[in-house]
Amino acid sequence: MKKPDINSVTLKWVHAKRFSTGENAEQAIEENVCVVQESSVTIDVQGVETYTFLCTPIDKLALAAGFLYSEGVIDKLTDIEILKECDDDPTIIRVRLTNKVPRIGDTDRNLLIVSSCGACGSENIKKRIDALPNVGNFIKIRAGILHSVYKDLRKQQKLFEASGGTHAAAIFDENGKIVSFAEDTGRHNALDKSIGKCLLSNLGITGKGVALTSRLSLEMVGKCAVAGIEVIASVSAPTSMAIDVARNCNITLCAFVRESRATVFTHPSRITALI
Repeated sequence: MKKPDINSVTLKWVHAKRFSTGENAEQAIEENVCVVQESSVTIDVQGVETYTFLCTPIDKLALAAGFLYSEGVIDKLTDIEILKECDDDPTIIRVRLTNKVPRIGDTDRNLLIVSSCGACGSENIKKRIDALPNVGNFIKIRAGILHSVYKDLRKQQKLFEASGGTHAAAIFDENGKIVSFAEDTGRHNALDKSIGKCLLSNLGITGKGVALTSRLSLEMVGKCAVAGIEVIASVSAPTSMAIDVARNCNITLCAFVRESRATVFTHPSRITALI
């Protein structure tokens, strides 16, 4: 296997043995295998809370900005006064918010997800779901757009191509142009990074779509609702709660996106071929 030309921060070569599981098993073959790097990153929000993620250690500022935005901790980038890597420890992201941002315990703060693993341990989940906003009606796309978006997404999946160990998220406009892309070992992280890149580049997220390589679960749809993303597409399957939340939040949810087909579960009117 040719060694991929990617920074060692993201990939690592490890020694392994490959063997056959068939009836005519042959002697194990020693080989070097490329795997994606995974490490902990902590977002330390002064006076609010500390969040620790297991993630691919790139695009860390985008991860922090996207996470705080998609979880409703901030409403806009200007709610962040300071966003930087810690001078003494690059695995820590220091964040200081403006005085206008709700703190822990405020009733107006709706934090649906408390870690990159999803909604594990979340209390009053129904109350939090009910607080999710409805998205607008600004985007309509041709059915073929989904095919072209995934074709372009696959070209950008350099980490997945090298290791097979990452998820991807690509935010796209009504013409199918990818405006933000990210890869990570965690599906939530990939989405947050993609959202964060839009924020840090002053690109509007409202009225956009997102293409994902992971299953569609409740918390992924919740993040998109908060961000104002109107169309969610995935090559994988949705859960029942994801479908319910997408329906309630006015989001078009498409799953099982393949070469020449897709299945839409909610609000199909945004797909022009289905009107």
